Amino acid sequence: MNPLDQQVARGAVLAADGIPLHFGDEHREYHAALTNAVLMDRSHEGRFEIAGSSRLDLLHRISTNDLLTLAPGEGRPTIFTSAIARILDRATIYHRGETALVIAEPGRGTPLRAYLQRNIFFNDDARLQDRADATRQFVIHGAKADDVGSRLAPELAPLHCSEISIAGVPVVIARDKPLVGGHWRLIVPNDGAAEVWDALLDANANLVPAGSLTYNVLRIKAGRPGVGHELSTEFLPLEVGLWDEVSFTKGCYTGQEIIARMESRGKLAKTIVTLALDQSVEAPVKISIDGREIGTLSSSARAPDGDVLGIGVIKVAAAQPGAQVVAAGTIPARITGLPGAQPPALAED
Repeated sequence: MNPLDQQVARGAVLAADGIPLHFGDEHREYHAALTNAVLMDRSHEGRFEIAGSSRLDLLHRISTNDLLTLAPGEGRPTIFTSAIARILDRATIYHRGETALVIAEPGRGTPLRAYLQRNIFFNDDARLQDRADATRQFVIHGAKADDVGSRLAPELAPLHCSEISIAGVPVVIARDKPLVGGHWRLIVPNDGAAEVWDALLDANANLVPAGSLTYNVLRIKAGRPGVGHELSTEFLPLEVGLWDEVSFTKGCYTGQEIIARMESRGKLAKTIVTLALDQSVEAPVKISIDGREIGTLSSSARAPDGDVLGIGVIKVAAAQPGAQVVAAGTIPARITGLPGAQPPALAED
């Protein structure tokens, strides 16, 4: 069976890109993520391989993280920035021996692949091959996701990948940075995707299928930057909690000078926060205190339990958990946390 037909049979309502929005009960999906685990189809996240002796060097010289020190099987997130250090793209890179596996953000596989292709020079040995059309990508998120994933690959460490078999189908399995609990990726050939989806649900009674609406709420609740919101040319990596995806010891890369200068100063003009709002509002809108603008509400969503959650990027001096702010001029909101990886000076405040 086609995996999308199979998901529809289980109650999926599909978005225009063929990714499930939900499976008929968003409250159940959200609760399962917070207490157990959910299975999602995230096949709109780009995935491609790079072969050739220059594969890691190519990625290393135009992105923020140190990719030359990756061991086989190891993965590392990295950010592609402009010459003025603004965010162009984010990806997780896995060293798979003779190839590098690149996992892009939703809808960013083709643009990122084109960007890398433009940066291959005449003396580079690097060949890109798309894997998105030939595969599906399933992910397991949730408080008990590691219980499910560790039964599939007991020895797999965080930010590592390996190959396993599920229902007789070869699968690339990887562990990534979590939203809540654990985060496991499964890259499955199209002709075995339906069998793998069924096998995962049949073998795990507490694993619930979930859609992208639940993912978005989890993302915002965790303060994880999203494409077109915090992952945009409006912001620099250090402003949106991605300090751990930047190497401050590697050599030059695009945008390195500005990022290094910010790190050496030890302070930022803006930083990322999570928010609880009194009512829904569509981002982006301005955030203020006492009528004074301090930043932007960059993401927002109403959770199935009724909570209205948001992500903001605001002036560092105002980024105090518990502080009361106002969104869109009239909507009371409260800063609930400083998500992601923050600079040491800010984390200690």
